[in-house]
Amino acid sequence: MAFTTHLTLLKWLIRVVVLAAIVMATIVTVRAFDARKKPDLKPWHRTGLDAEFTAAQAGKVDTLDDILALERVLFEQLHERINSRVDSKTASDVNRYLSGSRADPAHFNQNWNRTYEMRPANVTGAALLLHGLSDSPYSVRHIAEVLNGQGYYVLCLRMPGHGTAPAGLLSATWEDWAAIVEIGMRHVAEQVPDDGRFILGGYSNGGALALNYVADVLTEGDRAMPDQIILFSPMLGVSPFAVLANTHKLLSWIPYFEKSKWVDIYPEYDPFKYNSFPMKAGYESYRLIRTLGRKLEALANTNQMSKFPPVLAFQSLVDATVSTEAIVSKLFDRLEGNDHELILFDVNHLTVLKDFIEPKYDRTALLAAIQQRETLPYKLTVITNEQDDAPQVAARTRPAGDPGETLEHLDLRWPSQVYSLAHVAIPFPASDPVYGNTADTNDGSHVKIGLLNPRGEKGVLNVPSSLMLRLRYNPFFDYVEQRLVQKVTSSSR
Repeated sequence: MAFTTHLTLLKWLIRVVVLAAIVMATIVTVRAFDARKKPDLKPWHRTGLDAEFTAAQAGKVDTLDDILALERVLFEQLHERINSRVDSKTASDVNRYLSGSRADPAHFNQNWNRTYEMRPANVTGAALLLHGLSDSPYSVRHIAEVLNGQGYYVLCLRMPGHGTAPAGLLSATWEDWAAIVEIGMRHVAEQVPDDGRFILGGYSNGGALALNYVADVLTEGDRAMPDQIILFSPMLGVSPFAVLANTHKLLSWIPYFEKSKWVDIYPEYDPFKYNSFPMKAGYESYRLIRTLGRKLEALANTNQMSKFPPVLAFQSLVDATVSTEAIVSKLFDRLEGNDHELILFDVNHLTVLKDFIEPKYDRTALLAAIQQRETLPYKLTVITNEQDDAPQVAARTRPAGDPGETLEHLDLRWPSQVYSLAHVAIPFPASDPVYGNTADTNDGSHVKIGLLNPRGEKGVLNVPSSLMLRLRYNPFFDYVEQRLVQKVTSSSR
């Protein structure tokens, strides 16, 4: 009887497995055929550059000078294999790979796609800043300038696969990114003066890499530990469907289904960020987040989170790229001590917008759940409307371990027609020459993405209007700068 029962269960298990395999194969096949409707792949989607740094080279390439030398060869390859072969007769005037186009990075005083340093005359501290997935060191430029203005030596490190061509993300792994962070941290640690502070900052995927580094130091030791961590839209959680991102490999090796390697294939009109996005990049980010989550959980279970350096994080309450809930549950709820702060940018609660805001975002469950807790293990600041019928904003702050709240009136307000911040907006001021909204900073020589405001019939453009209209600058960047200066100039170390 027992044998018969076990046999029946085995049969059902086999059926479930077979059914799951059939469902998965169907999904992959349908997606592969659907991907064929995407725009044609261009040289920047297919051309590999073999001078890119990989984790396997870490033993031989282990200094910043080594990294910069390798990077020089890489960008020479980019010019020879892609830029020099773009046909000026057929390429758009906003193609970043066309020399002289309005999206050509050469329009700027330096190529911000590459690793760069900022060194003041008198170094008072040092910082390593890490950019996000699919963009470049340009995304931390303004943060670097704030820190440099306070006497900090700053290194903004380009992650492998970034800043060149989207094809670079078809082979880059999160281990490559983590390996180059190790090299960058060793270099920056050597720049810290005896009485100076050591800062590690990260934006989006760079935030996950920063936390991963600290988790490794706490677990393994024998590496320089930063005195302060600063995060911008840190990536600690993404869609659970990201685990399926690598299933494209079942068919994408077939030339007929080559486009199924890509989530998006869009024109490359942004000089410092890829618009096209491969499945591989999403999967590597998922692998990083999954690994980081396990490390943070292990540190919490062994009571080591009290050793975490002070964390200051800036995050939009609504974020289509990362999970704000994960930032709270996986990191801040586990931190100990009174030196950590989470700054959340609320949605615009102006009364006239109420009918247009999804009800779940009007007063999000996450913020309500946080605010209902008697005390918090970290300082929470929420940037929100002073009143629902006015665009002026205030900072509402709850100190760690204190149920009380203070209100700071800010000389800032929501811009007209802006209903929330966005993942990509946090580290950019309104004056940014590419992503800002100030027309007087653009002489017409380069593309101004922050001013894009396309109008016409729906379904005509091959780039979603939601991508073009996504807020690309932070109207409250002055507050971000103020808080950064306060943090990096404090006397405690």
